[in-house]
Amino acid sequence: MNIDATTIIMAASALGAGFAMIAGIGPGIGQGYAAGKGTEAVGRQPEAQGDILRTMLLGQAVAETTGIYALVVALILLFANPFM
Repeated sequence: MNIDATTIIMAASALGAGFAMIAGIGPGIGQGYAAGKGTEAVGRQPEAQGDILRTMLLGQAVAETTGIYALVVALILLFANPFM
């Protein structure tokens, strides 16, 4: 069996893309935690719902950027591989 450098690079890129997508776990946990705390805060102070919702959505958008960056890295490794 003859394994050349291209095969090794493709296998390592696929493995790296898989590892990059593990980073999607963090934003999911963080956003769930933020949503839970947001609902608790609205339950305690219903009159501040607008401010709480705005702050929660901003925090969730910031948390989601990690997952989006991981997705971009995985897509680059799979389809626009700079090492080939």
